[in-house]
Amino acid sequence: MLAGGEGRRLGGVSKAELRLGERTYLDRVLDAVVGARRRVVVGPAELARPDVPTTLEDPPLGGPVAGIAAGLEHLGPAGAPWVAVLACDVPRAAGLLPRLTEALAADPAADGAVAVDGQGHRQALVGVYRRAALAAAVAALAADGGTHGRSVRSLVGGLRLAEVGDPDRLSADADTWEDVAALAAADGTKEQA
Repeated sequence: MLAGGEGRRLGGVSKAELRLGERTYLDRVLDAVVGARRRVVVGPAELARPDVPTTLEDPPLGGPVAGIAAGLEHLGPAGAPWVAVLACDVPRAAGLLPRLTEALAADPAADGAVAVDGQGHRQALVGVYRRAALAAAVAALAADGGTHGRSVRSLVGGLRLAEVGDPDRLSADADTWEDVAALAAADGTKEQA
């Protein structure tokens, strides 16, 4: 779960600690993968949750690719063959995970499956990836100047990804206060900072 960043467009408010109904965004995203063998939060130590380790990219604030690299490093090379990558500011992502795993089952040659929004944009931070393919992509970027500040597109651009449509906007994220309000309206709850 990627939970770093400064929340600049939200005036420095931690996206992970925003609430949708009674739960924080981070807790909702963690709930989405409650059945996973292992979970890790990539973010500052103050976001620690019981029974969920926290790690951080070094140096901090390296962006989502550096966060993915730190999360994979923390998980280590052994374990489940698939890794869910979810940004903490996508609190409704739980509804997409079954469809992502179904897409992978239907296309066993895929390196992963990602949500695709209504405008046809891939939401790579709402995805399930083959661990080996994602680790190889991270290693390639690390060898080519590092992962700090790199775009997610540069990480996943060479992967063969199944695309899962998202007509219900479950992959909508919270970059602005307008986004936060829209997520609350879509969820039928009141947003809280």
